[in-house]
Amino acid sequence: MNFTLKHPAIYAAFDAFPTAKGASTHIFHFSQALFNLMSGGGLYTLAPQDALDYQFEDGVEMIRFNQPIANFLERSHAFGCQFYDLLANQVDIRLIHFRDPWSGIPSLLHRQRRAPQCQIIYEVNGLPSIELPYRYPHLSVRTLQKIRGLENYCLHQADHILCPAHTIRQHLVGRGIADNKIRVIANGAEIAVATPDAAPMAEPYLIYFGALQPWQGLDVLLKAFSYLLDYKDLRLVICASHRERYSKPYRRLAEKLGIDDRIIWHFQLGKETLYHWVRHAFASVAPLQECQRNLEQGCAPLKILESMALATPVVASDIPAVREILPPEQGGLLTRANRPPELARTIRILLEHPAYARQLGEQGAQRIQEYFSWDQKKHELQNFYRKILS
Repeated sequence: MNFTLKHPAIYAAFDAFPTAKGASTHIFHFSQALFNLMSGGGLYTLAPQDALDYQFEDGVEMIRFNQPIANFLERSHAFGCQFYDLLANQVDIRLIHFRDPWSGIPSLLHRQRRAPQCQIIYEVNGLPSIELPYRYPHLSVRTLQKIRGLENYCLHQADHILCPAHTIRQHLVGRGIADNKIRVIANGAEIAVATPDAAPMAEPYLIYFGALQPWQGLDVLLKAFSYLLDYKDLRLVICASHRERYSKPYRRLAEKLGIDDRIIWHFQLGKETLYHWVRHAFASVAPLQECQRNLEQGCAPLKILESMALATPVVASDIPAVREILPPEQGGLLTRANRPPELARTIRILLEHPAYARQLGEQGAQRIQEYFSWDQKKHELQNFYRKILS
């Protein structure tokens, strides 16, 4: 399979697209900004379940890697090899925007061998050398060093680096990347349109939504919820972006804590259904762990921005990456990370003061309108593209 057209720009990501995950939301908006500016382009991603390997829509040619390779490192290598082959006929390309070293190495090789005029942008949302050990704890130090070497090669050879948070920028500067090479463009959220829809359930509920990696801190939230059982009607709704099988350790923990009958699980909901649940929640909880991934590397949690956009008050961990988008008492409350009793006490403040909770939610929605709409972020990105292509 090859790109059938010669494209002015290509966006590549070793992520499944489209899915219910935050990464997919980000890819949608950033690739849309690129392709709208360039009047089309090519998109190369992993294939989610049941997705087409090839699509052509509105001037965008989409190719999805769909080889059933179980081993992560073998799959990432095959993904990169296929991307290099796909680029073979793109000799006049003006820009390649990638999100990971698996896409970056073939992009840089293609420029070196066939397209010296091409601008290369590395968008750093997370670094595999930091995140993979959480998913694959038995990866050897030698393997992680090799992956870090790939990251460093891409960081140094790319013309420009984008990232969504200043905490990530600081990490990259600490790895020897010039500060003036890095541009921060934050994540965004859709501006919610108020609709008089009914709540999805009669009982009041807290909500957690998103992925289930260890650094998300869902175990901390489950333990905190066990301190709130005096609120007899209160429920915890968990809307996971993963498939159901990934919830097993958390279900076991909930059963051990005696709270499994108070939890409602949903998996891979569509955006409209998910936002319906978030909009009517008493509070949205983002209990991010105090760990290397969140503190050293940094992050830019979409769940916080999306909750604020829906005027749902947020309770989140007080870490630098969160403070960038959620200053204290401007859309929610912050609490020390990794401490279930403190998280429970902070949630209890909102439960005891519902008018205050509503006020925080309204402040959060206003903050999104002023600083964090996707339209604003796509405009920033397009201005960045125009500058580097001029």
